[in-house]
Amino acid sequence: MGKPTSSSSASMEQDFTPLVESKIPEYQALAKAGKLEEAVESLLLIEKQARVAEDAKATSKVCVAIVNMIGEEKRWDYLNEKLLQLSKRRGQLKMAARDFVVAAMELLDKTPDEPTRLSLIDTLRTITEGKIYVEVERARLTRMVAKLKEEKGDLAAASSILQEIQVETFGAMERREKIEFLLEQVRLVLDNHDYIRAQIISNKISRKALTDESLQDLKLRFYSEMIRYYRHSNNFLEVTRCYQQIYDTKSIKEDKEKWSEVLQKIVLFIILSPFNPEQADLLRRIYEDKNLQELPMYKDLLKWFITQELVRWPKLNELYHGELSQHHTALFPALPSGFTLTPSHPVSSEYSLWLELQKRVVEHNIRVVAKYYSKITSKRLAQLLDLNEDDSERFISDLVGNGTIYAKMDRPHRVIVFQKQKQANEVLNEWSQNISNLLDTLEKTTHLIHRELMVHGNKKN
Repeated sequence: MGKPTSSSSASMEQDFTPLVESKIPEYQALAKAGKLEEAVESLLLIEKQARVAEDAKATSKVCVAIVNMIGEEKRWDYLNEKLLQLSKRRGQLKMAARDFVVAAMELLDKTPDEPTRLSLIDTLRTITEGKIYVEVERARLTRMVAKLKEEKGDLAAASSILQEIQVETFGAMERREKIEFLLEQVRLVLDNHDYIRAQIISNKISRKALTDESLQDLKLRFYSEMIRYYRHSNNFLEVTRCYQQIYDTKSIKEDKEKWSEVLQKIVLFIILSPFNPEQADLLRRIYEDKNLQELPMYKDLLKWFITQELVRWPKLNELYHGELSQHHTALFPALPSGFTLTPSHPVSSEYSLWLELQKRVVEHNIRVVAKYYSKITSKRLAQLLDLNEDDSERFISDLVGNGTIYAKMDRPHRVIVFQKQKQANEVLNEWSQNISNLLDTLEKTTHLIHRELMVHGNKKN
């Protein structure tokens, strides 16, 4: 004996789509005739029947029709009221909720003024709050609010609002849109000078994902923002790496003008980077780039810092001041006539990179001096560095402090020693090793001479 079918089960199997499709045009005509409220209330009765029957498609169509009907009549306050009512309906279907939210978002561009638009956005954000199935729509709405705040000049509010959304956890959002959202967060926090948060957000963006050719534009935007971040802390080595990522992008490689400009910046920032093994290795790899052949002036500039010879700051300044101030004015503005850079005296931020360049020249020269001199008077060192004795001593102290060179100062005699004093055992071991190497070389030479004599004698016979 079969089980009886309840009336509720029967209603849940009912298809309301034909009824909805026949009634919507009828009530749209009624709304245009000036009876909007009557048309909406009638459609709400049909929406209830479809919702109770769990007919998602029909429910969605009715809800979207109600939203569009009110939007066409430009009854914005009434629209906000009905949107909230639809969202609070008992057992409202997720598909229907998502569809009427999307339909309402499409009406945002038709709002007559900003207050009306903001009111509709706030209503939609209230509806979407805490609902996973409309998290993407909520993120888009939040981005709109942040943009409006930014246009009004309230960067702090725009940044704070946009950070409410954790798009990295959104599974429904496409990868491109997700990265764009995160980039917008990074840009706003940098504009708001919140550099710690900028680093946190930037770490949410996968560098590997940016290697996709379809995301080249986002890759360029990301590394441009990271350059802003690293420039703030004067981390010139990381700035160089960011420019290298831009330089390796296909769209940049295919345009000579673009890669030429980027490669010039790579050269400048690797030179501005303080010396360390990573910097030295990267410097040489950049020097070997074939494209530098087309930028001879910048290749020569790199060569100055690779060659273990003194670089005279007055000469370098004379050769490159015009080029840098003309083609990289934002980084190296022209120095006023008669203006003299002195490492010990601070300069305005406008000329800070000129001072950094001079410091790198001095540090390079000190490393060269330490390589060729075991000791030197402070007066002679100052002459070689084109500095006074106090500034020379300050640079020596800094390089000793960070472990770049070894040096000791004999202040009473004004002498600087660059070689460590060796213990007797170390001297003896070194002498013994040198003698062994000399004898090995002598033995090999004797063997080669003997072999040549034998070959020469055989030829005579």
